[in-house]
Amino acid sequence: MSRLPRPDARTVAVLAALGALVPLAMLVIWRRQDLLGVALALLCVLLTMVAGVAVSAARQGDAPEPVDRSAAVGPPELMPYGIDADTLDALDSRDALRAVRDRRRGTNGLSGGR
Repeated sequence: MSRLPRPDARTVAVLAALGALVPLAMLVIWRRQDLLGVALALLCVLLTMVAGVAVSAARQGDAPEPVDRSAAVGPPELMPYGIDADTLDALDSRDALRAVRDRRRGTNGLSGGR
């Protein structure tokens, strides 16, 4: 028994977009305001969501592999290593951030040399 091939994401996106146009056109032409109108509107929303997800999947499939950014970092004075987002959120002043940065470098905040 052979399996059916899965359609491409672009094909699904096109079919769902065209399928969403049919209930939308029916809603515009008929101007139904009953249960059938609600069902057509929900079908239009569902098919639009399927088309959006399929377009996103097609774009993700076309995207190149992510590059390792460990070699492309900025200077150490601009990159507070070892500090997570919660710590940065808790630090309000630049002096506190500077103290954490100096502690990470091992200078302990001393401006003069030893």
